[in-house]
Amino acid sequence: MKFKLKRELGLFEATLYGIGIIIGAGIYALIGEATALAGNSVWMSFIIGAVIASFTGLSYAELSTMFPKAAAEYVYVRKASGSRFWAFLVGWLIVFTGVVSAATVALGFSGYFQAFAGPFLEKNLPIVITKVVNSDILVSMILIGVLSYINFRGMKESSTFNIIFTSIEIFGLVLIILLAIGSYGKVNYFYSPNGFKGVFSAAALIFFAFLGFEDIANIVEETKKPKKNIPYAFILAVGFTAALYALTSIATVSLVDWREISSVKNPLALVASKSFLGETGGWIISFAALFATLSTVLLILVVCSRMVYGMAREKSLPEALSLVHEKTRTPWLAVILVMVLSMVFVFFGDISLIANITSLGAFITFTAINLSLIWLRFTMPKMKRAFRVPGNIGNYPVVAFLGVFSCLFMIFQFEWKLILFGLAVIAIGAVVYELFIKRMKRFNV
Repeated sequence: MKFKLKRELGLFEATLYGIGIIIGAGIYALIGEATALAGNSVWMSFIIGAVIASFTGLSYAELSTMFPKAAAEYVYVRKASGSRFWAFLVGWLIVFTGVVSAATVALGFSGYFQAFAGPFLEKNLPIVITKVVNSDILVSMILIGVLSYINFRGMKESSTFNIIFTSIEIFGLVLIILLAIGSYGKVNYFYSPNGFKGVFSAAALIFFAFLGFEDIANIVEETKKPKKNIPYAFILAVGFTAALYALTSIATVSLVDWREISSVKNPLALVASKSFLGETGGWIISFAALFATLSTVLLILVVCSRMVYGMAREKSLPEALSLVHEKTRTPWLAVILVMVLSMVFVFFGDISLIANITSLGAFITFTAINLSLIWLRFTMPKMKRAFRVPGNIGNYPVVAFLGVFSCLFMIFQFEWKLILFGLAVIAIGAVVYELFIKRMKRFNV
């Protein structure tokens, strides 16, 4: 007997889910590197990222009311293109970047965690274990395993942990904003050492810090009144995080010179330690950053498992991966697969590189999503939409066009080697589809 996912989330939980996956490791880890590119103008980079996210977020909001299903991006592209192949490539790209990101952010957690528990681990870990695998990898793999278990236990459990983690993350950012009171207005907030090029390059990098808003669409089958609550959750999550990010970046360069911020791995902890709180402030922010990484890994695991589940249900992956557990009502085999893949990628990792790869993959995906909305406006004009993107010329969605344009523009802000890497990942996905997925369907696997 097949079971369905359980609807447990209201508007508040869905919005916090979005905020929780957006406000994660990105803002805590990448603001230093973004400041190196944009200087005091880094706040502009966050605003640019928010605007681009808003264009695409509105497209997601409309599409989610048309097709309220898990594996959202796969479904949207499939409905628009009529092709399993193109839909599979989008799903492939999302799952690939997701498991790599989960692994990398888990390593980020390990770094923060060992700042607190490093001496204890070195003293108490069996020497046999440390000879086989270093403590960073071990901690990361344990983290992925524990969070995968929470993912398996159910969306309500994942949401509860997310609310706790998110509250701590937000507290850390609000603390930075409050610590800067008395320092605002002391620097030129329009200074960028690399001009507008630096501002846009920083926006391409820190777009990673906004990723997550799109994943609200993948919990549509576990949300109550989804056609009403999902669009509002998109709008509220992006709006809240945009304001918080901009204020945090302004506070950061107000407290500490941008050159100093750009030269450290824990920029927000440095900023807090420069305030009247001293080392205590740095410790508090490092503690908040721990929970930021926890939240990000948990929600990436949730989203990737739902994407795998949805693709399997649509017969673009082995159908067994669409099985839902009788008691927890979660896609348990998909959860296990995503956990194992994430653990494999723990053995690699550079958060700046992965952030760029993930952002690039997102821009490619978002281009496809915006194009899908434009196409569906003309091929399915009479289909009921509980939410409709504003700003149209006749039936043409101008906002979706701006989403396509802005995403393509941002793609070309990356180095060519990264663009080529993204194309290589897509090419591998095409080979996998041709060699395995087509054959799987032929034999009804």
